[in-house]
Amino acid sequence: MTSDTTGNSGSTGSTGTFAAALSTGTLVLDGGMSNQLESAGHDLSDELWSARLLAERPEAIIEAHLAYYEAGADVAITSSYQATFEGFAKRGIPHERAAELLGRSVELAREAARRAHAKGVTRPLWVAASAGPYGAMLADGSEYRGRYGLSVDELERFHRPRLEVLAAAAPDVLALETVPDTDEARALLRAVRGLGVPAWLSYSVAGDRTRAGQPLAEAFAPAADADEVIAVGVNCCAPQDVDAAVETAARVTGKPVVVYPNSGEVWDARARAWSGESTFAAARVEGWYRGGARLIGGCCRVGPAAIAKIHEAVGD
Repeated sequence: MTSDTTGNSGSTGSTGTFAAALSTGTLVLDGGMSNQLESAGHDLSDELWSARLLAERPEAIIEAHLAYYEAGADVAITSSYQATFEGFAKRGIPHERAAELLGRSVELAREAARRAHAKGVTRPLWVAASAGPYGAMLADGSEYRGRYGLSVDELERFHRPRLEVLAAAAPDVLALETVPDTDEARALLRAVRGLGVPAWLSYSVAGDRTRAGQPLAEAFAPAADADEVIAVGVNCCAPQDVDAAVETAARVTGKPVVVYPNSGEVWDARARAWSGESTFAAARVEGWYRGGARLIGGCCRVGPAAIAKIHEAVGD
Protein backbone atom coordinates (compact mmCIF):
# COMPACT_ATOMS: atom_id res chain seq x y z
CA MET A 1 0.00 0.00 0.00
CA THR A 2 1.35 3.39 -0.93
CA SER A 3 1.06 6.58 1.05
CA ASP A 4 -1.39 8.22 -1.36
CA THR A 5 -4.98 8.32 -0.08
CA THR A 6 -6.86 5.09 -0.42
CA GLY A 7 -6.51 1.35 -0.45
CA ASN A 8 -5.12 1.04 -3.97
CA SER A 9 -4.24 4.71 -4.54
CA GLY A 10 -6.49 4.86 -7.59
CA SER A 11 -3.59 3.86 -9.82
CA THR A 12 -4.35 0.40 -11.13
CA GLY A 13 -8.01 -0.43 -10.65
CA SER A 14 -6.79 -3.68 -9.09
CA THR A 15 -9.48 -6.17 -8.17
CA GLY A 16 -7.50 -7.66 -5.31
CA THR A 17 -6.92 -4.99 -2.71
CA PHE A 18 -10.48 -4.00 -1.88
CA ALA A 19 -11.62 -7.61 -2.00
CA ALA A 20 -8.85 -8.53 0.41
CA ALA A 21 -9.93 -5.83 2.85
CA LEU A 22 -13.50 -7.07 2.60
CA SER A 23 -12.44 -10.64 3.30
CA THR A 24 -10.69 -9.71 6.53
CA GLY A 25 -13.20 -7.41 8.18
CA THR A 26 -16.30 -5.25 8.00
CA LEU A 27 -16.16 -1.96 6.09
CA VAL A 28 -18.40 1.00 6.87
CA LEU A 29 -20.04 2.73 3.93
CA ASP A 30 -21.02 6.37 3.88
CA GLY A 31 -24.57 7.73 4.05
CA GLY A 32 -26.75 9.69 1.68
CA MET A 33 -24.95 12.13 -0.60
CA SER A 34 -28.06 14.17 -1.40
CA ASN A 35 -29.09 14.79 2.20
CA GLN A 36 -25.56 15.84 3.10
CA LEU A 37 -25.45 18.29 0.20
CA GLU A 38 -28.92 19.62 0.99
CA SER A 39 -27.96 20.13 4.62
CA ALA A 40 -25.13 22.34 3.36
CA GLY A 41 -27.68 24.45 1.48
CA HIS A 42 -27.41 23.10 -2.07
CA ASP A 43 -30.50 22.87 -4.27
CA LEU A 44 -30.83 19.42 -5.84
CA SER A 45 -34.27 19.85 -7.34
CA ASP A 46 -33.36 19.39 -11.01
CA GLU A 47 -33.17 16.11 -12.92
CA LEU A 48 -29.41 15.70 -12.55
CA TRP A 49 -29.72 15.75 -8.75
CA SER A 50 -26.31 15.72 -7.05
CA ALA A 51 -24.58 15.01 -10.39
CA ARG A 52 -25.20 18.65 -11.35
CA LEU A 53 -22.67 19.71 -8.74
CA LEU A 54 -19.92 17.72 -10.44
CA ALA A 55 -19.68 20.63 -12.85
CA GLU A 56 -21.00 23.52 -10.79
CA ARG A 57 -19.80 22.91 -7.22
CA PRO A 58 -17.19 20.13 -7.06
CA GLU A 59 -15.87 21.46 -3.75
CA ALA A 60 -19.27 20.77 -2.18
CA ILE A 61 -19.01 17.12 -3.17
CA ILE A 62 -15.53 16.86 -1.66
CA GLU A 63 -16.81 18.32 1.60
CA ALA A 64 -19.73 15.86 1.68
CA HIS A 65 -17.40 12.89 1.20
CA LEU A 66 -15.02 14.29 3.81
CA ALA A 67 -17.81 14.57 6.38
CA TYR A 68 -18.51 10.86 6.03
CA TYR A 69 -14.85 9.82 6.11
CA GLU A 70 -14.37 11.84 9.29
CA ALA A 71 -17.52 10.31 10.79
CA GLY A 72 -16.07 6.83 10.37
CA ALA A 73 -16.90 5.67 6.85
CA ASP A 74 -14.27 3.50 5.21
CA VAL A 75 -15.89 3.73 1.76
CA ALA A 76 -17.19 6.79 -0.07
CA ILE A 77 -19.74 6.23 -2.83
CA THR A 78 -19.29 8.72 -5.66
CA SER A 79 -21.83 11.29 -6.79
CA SER A 80 -22.29 9.56 -10.17
CA TYR A 81 -25.54 7.72 -9.34
CA GLN A 82 -27.56 9.96 -11.66
CA ALA A 83 -24.67 10.89 -13.95
CA THR A 84 -25.26 9.40 -17.40
CA PHE A 85 -24.37 10.40 -20.93
CA GLU A 86 -28.08 10.60 -21.75
CA GLY A 87 -28.92 12.70 -18.71
CA PHE A 88 -26.07 15.12 -19.37
CA ALA A 89 -27.06 15.34 -23.04
CA LYS A 90 -30.50 16.59 -22.01
CA ARG A 91 -28.71 19.52 -20.39
CA GLY A 92 -26.65 20.21 -23.51
CA ILE A 93 -23.47 18.65 -22.10
CA PRO A 94 -21.55 16.86 -24.89
CA HIS A 95 -20.28 13.29 -24.60
CA GLU A 96 -16.64 14.20 -24.01
CA ARG A 97 -17.49 16.62 -21.21
CA ALA A 98 -19.87 14.08 -19.67
CA ALA A 99 -17.06 11.52 -19.60
CA GLU A 100 -14.85 14.07 -17.83
CA LEU A 101 -17.52 14.64 -15.20
CA LEU A 102 -17.96 10.91 -14.61
CA GLY A 103 -14.23 10.55 -14.07
CA ARG A 104 -14.25 13.62 -11.84
CA SER A 105 -16.71 11.92 -9.48
CA VAL A 106 -13.99 9.41 -8.59
CA GLU A 107 -11.30 12.07 -8.37
CA LEU A 108 -13.37 14.15 -5.94
CA ALA A 109 -13.83 11.20 -3.60
CA ARG A 110 -10.10 10.54 -3.69
CA GLU A 111 -9.41 14.19 -2.89
CA ALA A 112 -11.71 13.88 0.12
CA ALA A 113 -9.71 10.84 1.23
CA ARG A 114 -6.47 12.82 0.91
CA ARG A 115 -7.91 15.58 3.06
CA ALA A 116 -9.17 13.10 5.63
CA HIS A 117 -5.70 11.59 5.94
CA ALA A 118 -4.19 15.06 6.19
CA LYS A 119 -6.58 15.76 9.07
CA GLY A 120 -5.49 12.67 10.99
CA VAL A 121 -7.59 9.76 9.72
CA THR A 122 -5.18 6.83 9.60
CA ARG A 123 -7.24 3.87 8.35
CA PRO A 124 -7.37 2.92 4.65
CA LEU A 125 -10.08 4.80 2.76
CA TRP A 126 -11.80 3.44 -0.33
CA VAL A 127 -13.82 4.79 -3.26
CA ALA A 128 -16.85 3.08 -4.78
CA ALA A 129 -17.99 4.44 -8.15
CA SER A 130 -21.77 4.60 -8.19
CA ALA A 131 -23.74 3.38 -11.19
CA GLY A 132 -27.44 3.88 -10.65
CA PRO A 133 -30.15 2.09 -12.63
CA TYR A 134 -31.64 3.21 -15.93
CA GLY A 135 -34.60 4.68 -14.04
CA ALA A 136 -32.34 7.17 -12.25
CA MET A 137 -31.63 8.79 -15.62
CA LEU A 138 -35.37 9.18 -16.22
CA ALA A 139 -35.65 11.13 -12.93
CA ASP A 140 -39.29 10.11 -12.46
CA GLY A 141 -39.04 7.49 -9.72
CA SER A 142 -38.71 4.62 -12.21
CA GLU A 143 -35.82 3.14 -10.26
CA TYR A 144 -38.38 2.19 -7.63
CA ARG A 145 -40.44 0.26 -10.17
CA GLY A 146 -38.15 -1.15 -12.85
CA ARG A 147 -39.62 -2.89 -15.87
CA TYR A 148 -38.87 -0.04 -18.25
CA GLY A 149 -39.89 -1.95 -21.38
CA LEU A 150 -36.25 -2.45 -22.40
CA SER A 151 -34.53 -5.76 -23.09
CA VAL A 152 -31.48 -7.00 -21.21
CA ASP A 153 -29.39 -6.25 -24.31
CA GLU A 154 -30.68 -2.68 -24.45
CA LEU A 155 -29.97 -2.12 -20.78
CA GLU A 156 -26.47 -3.51 -21.18
CA ARG A 157 -25.82 -1.07 -24.04
CA PHE A 158 -26.99 1.77 -21.81
CA HIS A 159 -24.80 0.83 -18.85
CA ARG A 160 -21.56 -0.32 -20.48
CA PRO A 161 -20.18 3.04 -21.76
CA ARG A 162 -20.64 4.73 -18.39
CA LEU A 163 -19.12 1.80 -16.54
CA GLU A 164 -16.12 1.83 -18.87
CA VAL A 165 -15.48 5.49 -18.05
CA LEU A 166 -15.91 4.95 -14.33
CA ALA A 167 -13.61 1.93 -14.38
CA ALA A 168 -10.97 3.92 -16.26
CA ALA A 169 -10.94 6.40 -13.36
CA ALA A 170 -9.67 3.50 -11.19
CA PRO A 171 -12.12 3.34 -8.28
CA ASP A 172 -11.61 0.54 -5.79
CA VAL A 173 -15.00 -0.97 -6.57
CA LEU A 174 -18.06 -0.30 -8.72
CA ALA A 175 -21.35 0.13 -6.85
CA LEU A 176 -24.13 -1.26 -9.06
CA GLU A 177 -26.83 0.10 -6.83
CA THR A 178 -30.57 0.59 -6.36
CA VAL A 179 -31.28 -2.06 -8.98
CA PRO A 180 -35.06 -2.62 -9.18
CA ASP A 181 -35.33 -5.90 -11.07
CA THR A 182 -33.49 -8.98 -12.30
CA ASP A 183 -33.41 -7.93 -15.97
CA GLU A 184 -31.36 -4.88 -15.11
CA ALA A 185 -29.16 -6.91 -12.79
CA ARG A 186 -28.37 -9.34 -15.61
CA ALA A 187 -27.55 -6.41 -17.88
CA LEU A 188 -25.21 -4.92 -15.31
CA LEU A 189 -23.48 -8.23 -14.69
CA ARG A 190 -22.77 -8.44 -18.41
CA ALA A 191 -21.67 -4.81 -18.56
CA VAL A 192 -18.96 -5.16 -15.87
CA ARG A 193 -17.26 -8.13 -17.48
CA GLY A 194 -13.65 -7.48 -18.34
CA LEU A 195 -13.45 -4.02 -16.81
CA GLY A 196 -10.80 -5.06 -14.28
CA VAL A 197 -12.61 -3.50 -11.31
CA PRO A 198 -14.63 -5.51 -8.77
CA ALA A 199 -18.27 -4.65 -8.19
CA TRP A 200 -21.06 -5.04 -5.72
CA LEU A 201 -24.65 -5.58 -6.83
CA SER A 202 -27.32 -4.03 -4.66
CA TYR A 203 -31.08 -4.23 -5.14
CA SER A 204 -33.72 -1.83 -3.96
CA VAL A 205 -36.39 -3.97 -2.34
CA ALA A 206 -39.83 -3.86 -0.80
CA GLY A 207 -40.38 -6.58 1.76
CA ASP A 208 -38.90 -9.84 0.50
CA ARG A 209 -39.00 -8.92 -3.19
CA THR A 210 -37.34 -6.58 -5.64
CA ARG A 211 -39.19 -3.41 -6.51
CA ALA A 212 -40.39 -5.17 -9.65
CA GLY A 213 -41.77 -8.02 -7.58
CA GLN A 214 -39.27 -10.87 -8.05
CA PRO A 215 -38.38 -13.08 -5.05
CA LEU A 216 -34.98 -12.13 -3.68
CA ALA A 217 -33.61 -15.66 -3.95
CA GLU A 218 -34.28 -15.49 -7.68
CA ALA A 219 -32.83 -11.98 -7.91
CA PHE A 220 -29.57 -12.77 -6.12
CA ALA A 221 -28.88 -16.02 -7.99
CA PRO A 222 -27.26 -14.52 -11.15
CA ALA A 223 -24.57 -12.87 -9.02
CA ALA A 224 -23.44 -16.15 -7.46
CA ASP A 225 -21.32 -17.12 -10.46
CA ALA A 226 -20.23 -13.62 -11.50
CA ASP A 227 -16.52 -13.41 -10.74
CA GLU A 228 -16.52 -9.62 -10.90
CA VAL A 229 -19.10 -9.35 -8.10
CA ILE A 230 -17.54 -9.47 -4.65
CA ALA A 231 -20.62 -8.53 -2.60
CA VAL A 232 -24.39 -8.69 -3.05
CA GLY A 233 -27.17 -7.06 -1.08
CA VAL A 234 -29.69 -4.26 -0.79
CA ASN A 235 -29.85 -0.50 -0.50
CA CYS A 236 -32.35 2.36 -0.67
CA CYS A 237 -34.96 0.33 1.21
CA ALA A 238 -36.61 0.38 4.62
CA PRO A 239 -34.31 -0.73 7.47
CA GLN A 240 -36.76 -3.45 8.48
CA ASP A 241 -36.47 -5.05 5.04
CA VAL A 242 -32.74 -5.63 5.42
CA ASP A 243 -32.71 -8.50 7.91
CA ALA A 244 -34.26 -11.17 5.71
CA ALA A 245 -32.47 -9.86 2.62
CA VAL A 246 -29.07 -10.33 4.29
CA GLU A 247 -29.79 -13.96 5.07
CA THR A 248 -31.06 -14.64 1.55
CA ALA A 249 -28.14 -12.94 -0.19
CA ALA A 250 -25.58 -14.82 1.90
CA ARG A 251 -27.31 -18.17 1.42
CA VAL A 252 -27.88 -17.85 -2.32
CA THR A 253 -24.52 -16.40 -3.34
CA GLY A 254 -22.08 -17.38 -0.59
CA LYS A 255 -20.58 -13.89 -0.90
CA PRO A 256 -20.20 -11.03 1.58
CA VAL A 257 -23.36 -8.96 1.86
CA VAL A 258 -23.66 -5.21 1.34
CA VAL A 259 -26.45 -3.28 3.07
CA TYR A 260 -27.21 0.42 3.20
CA PRO A 261 -30.87 1.19 3.78
CA ASN A 262 -32.66 4.50 3.90
CA SER A 263 -33.66 6.19 7.13
CA GLY A 264 -37.11 4.61 6.96
CA GLU A 265 -38.80 7.74 5.70
CA VAL A 266 -40.72 7.42 2.42
CA TRP A 267 -39.86 9.22 -0.83
CA ASP A 268 -42.76 10.75 -2.75
CA ALA A 269 -41.47 10.95 -6.35
CA ARG A 270 -44.35 13.18 -7.47
CA ALA A 271 -43.87 15.71 -4.67
CA ARG A 272 -40.08 15.14 -4.61
CA ALA A 273 -40.16 15.10 -0.82
CA TRP A 274 -39.73 12.72 2.13
CA SER A 275 -42.44 11.88 4.64
CA GLY A 276 -42.74 9.78 7.79
CA GLU A 277 -40.22 9.18 10.56
CA SER A 278 -36.79 7.59 10.69
CA THR A 279 -36.56 3.96 11.80
CA PHE A 280 -32.84 3.61 11.12
CA ALA A 281 -30.89 2.50 14.18
CA ALA A 282 -27.27 1.44 14.56
CA ALA A 283 -28.49 -1.27 16.95
CA ARG A 284 -29.60 -3.22 13.86
CA VAL A 285 -25.99 -3.54 12.70
CA GLU A 286 -25.22 -6.52 14.94
CA GLY A 287 -28.01 -8.55 13.38
CA TRP A 288 -26.92 -7.61 9.87
CA TYR A 289 -23.35 -8.60 10.70
CA ARG A 290 -24.43 -11.95 12.11
CA GLY A 291 -26.34 -12.57 8.89
CA GLY A 292 -23.26 -12.01 6.73
CA ALA A 293 -23.15 -8.25 6.07
CA ARG A 294 -19.59 -6.99 5.61
CA LEU A 295 -20.30 -3.65 3.93
CA ILE A 296 -22.68 -1.65 6.11
CA GLY A 297 -23.84 1.95 5.79
CA GLY A 298 -26.81 4.11 4.98
CA CYS A 299 -28.55 5.53 1.95
CA CYS A 300 -31.11 8.33 1.66
CA ARG A 301 -31.59 10.50 4.75
CA VAL A 302 -28.83 8.73 6.69
CA GLY A 303 -26.21 11.29 7.67
CA PRO A 304 -22.75 11.42 9.29
CA ALA A 305 -24.11 11.05 12.84
CA ALA A 306 -25.68 7.70 11.98
CA ILE A 307 -22.55 6.56 10.15
CA ALA A 308 -20.49 7.42 13.24
CA LYS A 309 -22.72 5.11 15.27
CA ILE A 310 -22.29 2.32 12.74
CA HIS A 311 -18.53 2.83 12.93
CA GLU A 312 -18.69 2.44 16.68
CA ALA A 313 -20.85 -0.67 16.40
CA VAL A 314 -18.53 -2.28 13.87
CA GLY A 315 -15.54 -1.44 16.04
CA ASP A 316 -17.22 -3.19 18.96
